[in-house]
Amino acid sequence: MNKNKENIYQDLLVKGRLLVCEKGADFLTARKLSETSGYSIGTIYNQFANMDEYILAQNIQTLEELYKQFQVYIPQSNAYVNLNRYLEIFIDFVSTHQNLWFLLFNFHLQDKRKIKSYVYHKKICQIILIWQKEFGKAFYALSRAERKISLQTLWVSLFSISSFLTQKQNSIEQKKLCQILLNTYLAGLSRLKNR
Repeated sequence: MNKNKENIYQDLLVKGRLLVCEKGADFLTARKLSETSGYSIGTIYNQFANMDEYILAQNIQTLEELYKQFQVYIPQSNAYVNLNRYLEIFIDFVSTHQNLWFLLFNFHLQDKRKIKSYVYHKKICQIILIWQKEFGKAFYALSRAERKISLQTLWVSLFSISSFLTQKQNSIEQKKLCQILLNTYLAGLSRLKNR
């Protein structure tokens, strides 16, 4: 890929990101991207096989930005405190980037490909691994297999209710819902750990 193509590729991502942030995920079409970016639809499809590939590239960037937010936090000695802080970072990120998160959430549910993009999958795994370290500290008495499935269950649950955070409603109640889910789940796992 020569420099000119790389510049076009990046420019399309930047312009599309602004479009989604300003207008919403439903507004993202090849025609609207063409109008916003100044590139022809043909140029867009020279860079991306289709709009699904374009949206996938946007979602990978969103996951990378979320991952960087998690990395800024310096974990404390208490794993429960850290897991709650990671939840706060997640909630703040989704609430601040509602349209981008809606694009990711909606695409994730509607993507009919049996095999997800390797890069997309890797970005999700990076995020889960951050949680996994603290989860392992909190629930060391559970077997590795139990911890793995428990963390996957927690992440799927948080991901599922994250769609509420993309709604323009009372964000305090939405945040509380996520906090109750996390802490009730952790309390339940603590009971299992102590059996």
